[in-house]
Amino acid sequence: MAGPVFPWRNDNRFELLIDGPAFFPRMLAAVERAEGQVDLELYLVEAGHCADAVVDTLVAAAGRGVRVRCLFDGYGSLAFVNPARQRLLDASVELRLYNPVSWRRGGRNLFRDHRKLLLVDQALAVVGGTGVTDQFWQPEAASSEWHEVMVQMQGPVVADWQMLFDRQWRSNNRRTAWRPPTHFGLPRVPRMPPSGDGLGRVAYCDARQHRDILRSLVRALHAGQRRIWLATPYFLPTYSVRRSLRRAAQRGVDVRLLLTGPRTDHPSVRYAGHRYYPKLLRAGVKIFEYQPCFMHLKMVMVDDWVSIGSCNFDHWNLRFNLEANIEALDPALTAAVEASFRADLAQSAEITQEQWQDRPLWRRAKQRMWGWLDRLVANLLDSRG
Repeated sequence: MAGPVFPWRNDNRFELLIDGPAFFPRMLAAVERAEGQVDLELYLVEAGHCADAVVDTLVAAAGRGVRVRCLFDGYGSLAFVNPARQRLLDASVELRLYNPVSWRRGGRNLFRDHRKLLLVDQALAVVGGTGVTDQFWQPEAASSEWHEVMVQMQGPVVADWQMLFDRQWRSNNRRTAWRPPTHFGLPRVPRMPPSGDGLGRVAYCDARQHRDILRSLVRALHAGQRRIWLATPYFLPTYSVRRSLRRAAQRGVDVRLLLTGPRTDHPSVRYAGHRYYPKLLRAGVKIFEYQPCFMHLKMVMVDDWVSIGSCNFDHWNLRFNLEANIEALDPALTAAVEASFRADLAQSAEITQEQWQDRPLWRRAKQRMWGWLDRLVANLLDSRG
């Protein structure tokens, strides 16, 4: 659905942070330096070593007079239990839950806040796909179980992130429709700026109300001339995305998909997504499955344009979730994203048409079963929506 969107802002500074041991210490250090306000919006929050470290830092900030607001998803934070939750409340941290789970809500329980956003003093934002769980980071560990990226940014675009958080904080209700106040339609993608003049834009999704992220992605895929590299842990793309990927490959664009390998938290989703492989492979799309661990990052690079954030670019996210990505045109960030992709692709297994045709019978059966179930549920939801 079309609607108002955030515009492009220039003069921003971006930094790509790869994996929990890189981004969590930076995020906590920013909170420790906070002087007036800290805002944290998350989907997945679970009690553990990671949560303890985050709670300690938030409680300390509140103790020195900083206003701390936490907006956690009501389902994703079910495992964030006392005493950690109570410590926040006792420290006067403002805690709100998005759409708490209740049997009375029925199908409304499917609507979730999937955004991942940290704001400090309305001057710094960190955006990406992390949750606060031990899989993403344990304070004493040198590596993490789940592979993820975050983007730290400063500059005019931070005010738009603050606006997005503030409005959701006040409404905290999926039925409260909201749009950024000034711009309608997708803004024209500007040219790549010179070094140091980073362009950035907030792209968001409010489930069926607004699909800014999808529209922007599809437009980028149509315009891609040299490369389209896309990473997502749950590969259930919409028809428009699949068609755009195939057409891009057929016109000679280097199209690569970096997808989850055998190490995943939802094997059924992985198998359901396999049904899209044959047509993509025949069109010339290159498919790679990440091997070292579970790959949780959501990142796409089309020529020099990048989009990083919470959205998996799949039809489930777009139906039910609040999502948010940073789109950027910045030489340094594009170079960092390219290097990250190359490092991950080097640790991935490429799926060829020959390998696909020779896959064992048991795998074919799982792919057929989960693919059929995914189509069945999606069709049922469409008919009722």
